[in-house]
Amino acid sequence: MPAGTYKLIADGIITNSVDVTFELIWRRTGVADVALATWQQHFDPLGGGNFDAQPYEVTADAVAIDFQEGMGDQLVFRYSGQNSASTMAYVPNGDGPLHNGRFPNITLPD
Repeated sequence: MPAGTYKLIADGIITNSVDVTFELIWRRTGVADVALATWQQHFDPLGGGNFDAQPYEVTADAVAIDFQEGMGDQLVFRYSGQNSASTMAYVPNGDGPLHNGRFPNITLPD
């Protein structure tokens, strides 16, 4: 995969204030993980019982991935929440437009 721009759409349902870290990682068996892109965002709930998805869209440039057949290469998307009273403060919007948002997705470099 060539070097280039990755685009992340990670609209989410926010139930409690939270700082979220989003990561794209290239993983190969027997080699240390390579961080391709990392983003951080603070979210607050909308309030008033409104659990519509909150939009989140970012891009980042990353190095080329030297994919080799049989090496166990994986592209890993990881997200984690910090500084929240709830373990489910950020929930990816798996319902897409049903919660007035978009389905989470990653656009890879051309």
